[in-house]
Amino acid sequence: MPIENLARSDVVTAQEGDSVQELATRMDESHVGSIVITDGDEPIGIVTDRDLATRVLGNGMDPSEATAGDVMSEDPTTIDHDAGFYQMTELMSEDGVRRLPVCNDDDELVGIITYDDLSELLADEHMHLSDVIQAQRPEY
Repeated sequence: MPIENLARSDVVTAQEGDSVQELATRMDESHVGSIVITDGDEPIGIVTDRDLATRVLGNGMDPSEATAGDVMSEDPTTIDHDAGFYQMTELMSEDGVRRLPVCNDDDELVGIITYDDLSELLADEHMHLSDVIQAQRPEY
């Protein structure tokens, strides 16, 4: 199944010059743990809630003065919209990431898929498999 069928298209984004205070507020309001930093439609970085804790608070930065560009992980690992499920899991594992911005053929951001999405998908599949097995089990 292509990633574009699994990914969420409602990606929360920000610009490199946005303050980390704005990012934290946007994450809270959107109930997400990361924001993709874009230049136009192209992802150039990602800031996670962990980045805010370790890179801002941990380093004593002023959240109203520090910007996304100061704390973002540059050149984020992305995945093509037509990549498959196994490519996604392999990429997450190899690169040690929990969030993958999804890009189209023009490298434009079209979605995001997270480790939590993957866990939810697998839990749903296990539930479905259990239902199939239960339906096939003979009555004694």
